[in-house]
Amino acid sequence: MLLLAGCAGKYQGTTCNGEVTTLSGQPLGTVEGKIIDRVSAFSVTLPDRTLDSGPLWSGDRQLYIPSAVTRDGWLAQRVSDTRFSIINSPQDRAITFTCPGPGSL
Repeated sequence: MLLLAGCAGKYQGTTCNGEVTTLSGQPLGTVEGKIIDRVSAFSVTLPDRTLDSGPLWSGDRQLYIPSAVTRDGWLAQRVSDTRFSIINSPQDRAITFTCPGPGSL
């Protein structure tokens, strides 16, 4: 019963800081995004759009970062429990989000 009660609320996501760079690593600024992490997928809400990764896939999670391509053509990666990246090659943009870890509020 306790487990069901603990999961009953709607998860609102976590606000995370994102570092915006070109694909070659030139810094372009920062952005704040809200990450909803579902472990096998995630979504990020930015000021101008929301991207849903869809199912993330990795042949071996110990060797390869779980990734997927969004409907909008962004490469979405779950780098770790607290880091997520979205990459758009045609726009020469990459955003890496770092989220607070559990208990670091």
